[in-house]
Amino acid sequence: MTTTQIDEVLSGAVERREIPGVVAMAVAEDGVFYEGAFGVRALPGGAAMTMDTVFRIASMTKAITSVAALQLVEQGKLTLDDPVPPIDPALAKPQVFVLFDRAGRPILRPARRAITLRHLLTHTAGFTYEIWNPNTLKYNATSKIPPLSSGRRAALRMPLMFDPGERWEYGINIDWVGRLVEEVSGKALDGYMRDHIFTPLGMKDTGFRPTDAQRARQATIHQRERGGLVPQPFEELITPEFWAGGGGLYSTAADYIAFLQMLLHGGTHNGATILSPETVKMLGENQIGKLHAGIMKTTTPARSENVNFFPDIPVGWGLATLINEMRGPSGRSMGSLSWAGLFNTYYWLDPVRRIAAVILTQILPFADKVAVKVYGDYERAICETVDGAS
Repeated sequence: MTTTQIDEVLSGAVERREIPGVVAMAVAEDGVFYEGAFGVRALPGGAAMTMDTVFRIASMTKAITSVAALQLVEQGKLTLDDPVPPIDPALAKPQVFVLFDRAGRPILRPARRAITLRHLLTHTAGFTYEIWNPNTLKYNATSKIPPLSSGRRAALRMPLMFDPGERWEYGINIDWVGRLVEEVSGKALDGYMRDHIFTPLGMKDTGFRPTDAQRARQATIHQRERGGLVPQPFEELITPEFWAGGGGLYSTAADYIAFLQMLLHGGTHNGATILSPETVKMLGENQIGKLHAGIMKTTTPARSENVNFFPDIPVGWGLATLINEMRGPSGRSMGSLSWAGLFNTYYWLDPVRRIAAVILTQILPFADKVAVKVYGDYERAICETVDGAS
């Protein structure tokens, strides 16, 4: 299996200065068949990207948190369709936003039904993100809710924007799932994941707080501006009140590939069983019926462009990921699982070809058109390489 075409796609994007640097990796059932690192961790002349470069993977965290919750479902400590444990009034007695009155004050009403874990895992509970919902943006500003980056639990206490189960909208749902994992397991989320996912799978560079050695290998986030890609300072490391199950992890390509290999192998990898095959099968099946997932209109262009990775294709959501219900434009098979992180990190798992892949950059805004094109070209090269070898 030749990988020259894949190298050319990624090295070419760096040489054309479309991206500062990139690390990518792909696996089939029998193991890794591609890995590559190109460019630098920081412009203009930072250290070279290497396979062990550490990235902020943002919402790629969500699939891992979802798996943690599904472990507790398998143990009978959580259920998918009963009301979630009443660990906070925002979950126990949810309020739904109606409108702002003439004075700009929000009017709320009680939700018509209880929130379930299935609602949270599928982004149908009613929680949203201010970056993609203008009413949430205004509510958070007028109500002085702290930002998610503060790590304060109060940041999660916002109203629903619709009744549970009535539509799909991306939001803070998986941060609440992480809080449920903490409360039900009796462990902080970082400790739970370390003991039940990271250590068993050999994910030695994944966690919510990088060590000094990992920080030294961390890639810099670059903001795309009219003048080009501008490096940003590293984020401040804080001790939060909760670990952000919706987006707080740092990781490497090899570590995240190990997680995807576990899903590819029906819940088992590296001699460890993380989930049962039955749960993995359910995780990869559309759970939202005819609701359409994956479309997000930005309120904050510097942070995200408008998002619609699969225009004109029906898209659902499983218990952890997006699911394209027709063949994707870059070649992935119908029924593939995928999602992304805010800083333009992406993964997908193709259940027909039996492959999984990641491509990691550190660029804002999310869904940056240039980065997404590189992602699509990489995916196409992966698919053509696999198909040409079969």
